[in-house]
Amino acid sequence: MKSVIRSLGITVWFLFLTFPLLVVRVNTIEDTVEWRWRNMLYFGVGVFVLSFVWRDLMGRKERSQAREAQAPADSLRRRLLEDPKLFRPLLALAAVFAAAFPFAFSAYQVNIMTTALIYVVLGLGLNIVVGLAGLLDLGYVAFYAVGAYTYALLNRHFGLGFWACLPLGMGFAALFGVLLGFPVLRLRGDYLAIVTLGFGEIIRLILENWNQFSQGPSGIANIPRPSLFGLDLNLQQATFYLYYLMIGFVLFTIFVVNRLQNSRLGRSWLALREDEIACQAMGIDKTRTKLAAFALGATWAGMVGVIFAAKTTFINPASFTFLESAMILSIVVLGGMGSILGVFIAAMVLILLPEYLRAFSEYRMLVFGTTMVLMMVFRPQGIIANVRRRYEFHGLEDAA
Repeated sequence: MKSVIRSLGITVWFLFLTFPLLVVRVNTIEDTVEWRWRNMLYFGVGVFVLSFVWRDLMGRKERSQAREAQAPADSLRRRLLEDPKLFRPLLALAAVFAAAFPFAFSAYQVNIMTTALIYVVLGLGLNIVVGLAGLLDLGYVAFYAVGAYTYALLNRHFGLGFWACLPLGMGFAALFGVLLGFPVLRLRGDYLAIVTLGFGEIIRLILENWNQFSQGPSGIANIPRPSLFGLDLNLQQATFYLYYLMIGFVLFTIFVVNRLQNSRLGRSWLALREDEIACQAMGIDKTRTKLAAFALGATWAGMVGVIFAAKTTFINPASFTFLESAMILSIVVLGGMGSILGVFIAAMVLILLPEYLRAFSEYRMLVFGTTMVLMMVFRPQGIIANVRRRYEFHGLEDAA
């Protein structure tokens, strides 16, 4: 009964606030006022139902969290994440689907999927900095731009190909990651976010205004696509080839990031994320750990930047704005901090959902925003939260 009364109160309040917009309509041509009471009725019923449903969902969320707190070890999610054998049939099915995708769908669909895979690698790279090390980086797109312009400029002035520029783009991006890391070693939280945001904007403004170096807003065109043993590929063949290359890069990135998580450096990142002071007190070199996080995270952004330049064959500073950094950060947060599978799923959802909702062009961004809000309310830990390792000692029980 209390929920019904609260929903009625919320409905009345919303109707009071929206009354001039919903009910009153002034016809300036005929100098008349039209009273649209039916709109008020529809809106009131909708607000009441949504409020009641929202309150019920919030109650279920609290009860679910209480049950997980009482028996976290028995949850299905923990068993799935701790036992990789359960994923083998799904992985086999996903591998078959990925291999057959270009032959079952159009080149346009393959191009969209390639873009989604690019954001998967970007999300996994930023996941090292934000998800594992806990360093909020809002200028991640700067390293993405460094990789893209490395390939474009080296090809334009020195004629270097894709495979020669790929390690160079990764190296230059890692160097810029270290250069960013040194000034922010003593910063945390909001201050770190502001500095990294400024770094990203500085890189974009340099590329936009230094015409002799980067061609300014006009950008660089006619960037060659990746070659296959010197063979000439048409547009469709190049699209398919780049798609399979991205699958290989995604698998390579997942392997490396997973090994980093379980390494000594990965555990240092996790300790740094949880408590920086305790991490330093335990003898971990905070400076080297932070610089390694920035450098390795930037390395993957530089690699994907080279691939992006080869995919589009044209780049300009407008492709590397703050909105790109916000999108990549949204992928990490939505997927789950430190979760590889979560980042993969979030990248697929956030990149593919707007594309496949083009039929509802007037409402697709509304659906996109609503999905983000609902996820942050009901799953603030992300789609797949990273399972915290636990160590249990049963020696005394066995002895008894």
